[in-house]
Amino acid sequence: MGHYYAGRGNQFWPLLYESGVLPEPLEYRDDKRMIEFGIGMTDLVKRPTKGVEDLTRQDFAEGRVVLSQKLEECAPRVVAFHGKTTYEQFAQRRCHLGLQKELLYGARVYVLPSTSGKNAIGRAEKLRQFRGLAMGEGTR
Repeated sequence: MGHYYAGRGNQFWPLLYESGVLPEPLEYRDDKRMIEFGIGMTDLVKRPTKGVEDLTRQDFAEGRVVLSQKLEECAPRVVAFHGKTTYEQFAQRRCHLGLQKELLYGARVYVLPSTSGKNAIGRAEKLRQFRGLAMGEGTR
């Protein structure tokens, strides 16, 4: 659809507002407004898919290089990965949800659960993790 998290049933946009990450509710059509709130968005793999299972090892390998360059250039204070699998593919190691011990190009790293309706993690836990990001907490 040409926008981030535009899938029907994806809870990404409501969770951003309900958690306090964003001060006002937005929807996928507003994704370009994220920069107004000091939030940049990008993808590990820059092609639309219905889910992470549609991506190949080569997609992730290429994405790691491109995302590393972006992070080095932009030097954010915090990097939030949306989806545990996404971060694990980037870091090439297992992880837990929440704040990670390691820094990435000097930035704190926070791993959020996927907000896809396919994710078995309940909405309450997803909201708890998004609130952790908003408050700068580390949760395990």
